[in-house]
Amino acid sequence: MQLHSMWASYPDLEKDLKDVLKTIEKNIQIRDKRVNQNVHSLIHAGGKLLRPAYALLMAEIGPDYERERAVSVAAALEVLHMATLIHDDVVDESPLRRGEPTIHSRYGNHYAVYTGDYLFTVCFKILSKHSDSIQNIEFSSRNIEKILMGELDQMRMRYNLNVTVKEYLSRISGKTAQLFALSCYSGATASKASRQMAIKAWNIGHYLGMAFQIIDDVLDYTSTDSGLGKPVLNDVLQGVYSLPLIYAMREQKPAFAPLLSKKSEMSDADLNLLLELIEQHRGVEKAFELAQKYTKKAQKEISKLPEGDYKEILGRLTNEILTRKI
Repeated sequence: MQLHSMWASYPDLEKDLKDVLKTIEKNIQIRDKRVNQNVHSLIHAGGKLLRPAYALLMAEIGPDYERERAVSVAAALEVLHMATLIHDDVVDESPLRRGEPTIHSRYGNHYAVYTGDYLFTVCFKILSKHSDSIQNIEFSSRNIEKILMGELDQMRMRYNLNVTVKEYLSRISGKTAQLFALSCYSGATASKASRQMAIKAWNIGHYLGMAFQIIDDVLDYTSTDSGLGKPVLNDVLQGVYSLPLIYAMREQKPAFAPLLSKKSEMSDADLNLLLELIEQHRGVEKAFELAQKYTKKAQKEISKLPEGDYKEILGRLTNEILTRKI
């Protein structure tokens, strides 16, 4: 079972993450062989598994660490993430995910939507096997609502030239940071951490989730197709304007309007010109600076956690999120 190469530096965590994937596989039973194969391909497509990794690490905060329970909670959160990815790809009309054709591009939107729905149920099925995680079921359901509201906000703001930094941050807080925060919080509560520690875990997840999404959006303007595993600048063509573009437009919106008015019909030349304008107005640079601020906030909260080997790993991983290239 092959994991992302980043986990080779963390052998104990690597072992736990392999068991997370085994738990997911054991709980996924889709009769349709084509979709079943696609879901299993997604499981092993080289995702970084950051959310379950943070859940596993945060499970060491409390006084009642139990490995099987921690692995199950982490598996449930990764399944939840997979479900949102499948639905995201339908909405964004993305042809690739992690370098592979998306489910909807292979079999159509109906297959993809129902597959995503099925994975939502698998998430709760895994959690329900551990009575101590019942509180996570209610908490997770509330936060799924917030995640979906973030997706709806993104749809509502498509092709909006007047989108603000505040609106962008509100969107990614729901769309991305919420699931990171939920992962950290769920890991902490799985080990019966105090409410104070669980809240710290939530805050750490929120800050690192914000940094992660900002860097993800930066990479959309600085990576190649093969490096990122999905079409570069696809978000712009779909009308999803992220932080580098928003920062750049604040400086000189009239220069961007003629290009962006073409929406999904922008040519390669248009996209190249757009990249030049963003570089000229330091959009990527300013976005990275904000990601650094969120990373520092996460590290400040990590420093307040109880001592242990997990704490040093949390700090290293959080810095790697900021400096990653894919």
